[in-house]
Amino acid sequence: MARHVGKHGARHSLWGGVAVFVVIALTGFLLSTNVRVNRTVAATNDTADLVEQGVDEANQLQQDVSDLTEQVANLTDALKADGTDSTQNQGKDSSNVDSSLMLPALSGSGVTVTLDDSPLWENAVNNNGTTANINDYVIHQQDVESVVNALWAGGADALMIMDQRVLFNSAVICSGNVLSLHGKKYSPPFTISAIGDPQRLRAALNDSEAITILKQYVTAFGIGYKVENAEDLQFPATAALLQQLKYATVDTSKTTDEEQTQQ
Repeated sequence: MARHVGKHGARHSLWGGVAVFVVIALTGFLLSTNVRVNRTVAATNDTADLVEQGVDEANQLQQDVSDLTEQVANLTDALKADGTDSTQNQGKDSSNVDSSLMLPALSGSGVTVTLDDSPLWENAVNNNGTTANINDYVIHQQDVESVVNALWAGGADALMIMDQRVLFNSAVICSGNVLSLHGKKYSPPFTISAIGDPQRLRAALNDSEAITILKQYVTAFGIGYKVENAEDLQFPATAALLQQLKYATVDTSKTTDEEQTQQ
């Protein structure tokens, strides 16, 4: 016998289907949300681990820098002490003296070059009312290097920049108009002194193309450039952290023998 389903039964069946569908949909939504949350948590944890690892590495590198700096300071003090002791004991045992550890004190005549920023830049204004390019009015790293190179080319026996001896590995670094040398900072005017024949040193400065360009800025922008003869320059002894460079020369004797063999 067939069973008749009324309108109420049809409605209950329809609402039951909708309820099942909603439950399935909510379950799927919750599952997908849970997966996304888990992925986000995992990614966040990975990022935190990377940041923590980066901080640890940075701290370790900073510690390494501190340790190396301390070692350099200790070695520098040791070199200075060894140089002093060697100088005092030179007459007793010359075999223990390593002259490469010290640049000896020197004195003699030479020249002093003074470089200075222009006093005109504060009053220099462009057509648009802004201050002119400050770079045209200040001494730069290449200006100091040009003077040093010219003086070496002129046969200088030794150089000093400000109050420091120039070593073979000295590096002049300028930040703005502040000069850094061997960890010390200086403001202009900068002095570069050279012991040697004043005439040869002056001639080398005049022959330098870089100095010629610098003189154009002296004329155009008021850069300070002054060369003075010095009768009694005094350069103190200085610890050389590394051996001085020794320049290679051509072995002419071997070349001569080969030429004679070919003849």
